[in-house]
Amino acid sequence: MLRIDHVLGSRLAPGISEGLHRLEHSGAVDIVNIPVADLARRRLLTKTKSGRELAIALPRHEKLFDGAVLWLDHDKAIVVRAGTERWLRLTPRSIADAIELGYHAGNLHWRVRFEGETLFVAIEGRAEDYMARLDDLIGSRRVGVDIIEQESAEDGEHDHGSPGGHHHGHHHGHRHSHDT
Repeated sequence: MLRIDHVLGSRLAPGISEGLHRLEHSGAVDIVNIPVADLARRRLLTKTKSGRELAIALPRHEKLFDGAVLWLDHDKAIVVRAGTERWLRLTPRSIADAIELGYHAGNLHWRVRFEGETLFVAIEGRAEDYMARLDDLIGSRRVGVDIIEQESAEDGEHDHGSPGGHHHGHHHGHRHSHDT
């Protein structure tokens, strides 16, 4: 088992990207897929695509991100790939609907972010379970709902959904309309 105790940097960083490019040509870059919900964890046991076991134990000031380089030498590299994160995009039709929606999201301790008058809720399970909790609002068309699939930022500098976080208005991926 390989122990990882710090992140070397981003795969996009000068100095790192050149070494990765050379290793990619020889098939020596191994990928570790980490669910977006686990990126904030500092301690994690996981496996790379090639089957190498990793024990990740990062210091408090470091965190994983899509494109984080965990190992880099002349023979091999290990790079983090984060999965896409899914969000419910909830658009209330009135101020009263917005207040009720905010009440439910807060009471249920959902991880949220805001863009203007729209509330985004991170889906950390089945989307249907979230929508069932809001059935009255959605079923009566008081709140419009879409599912957004969003790739995580590759440089680790944008936080797309930490509690109390904010968003900079750029979408990735595609959407599925569930607004009936």
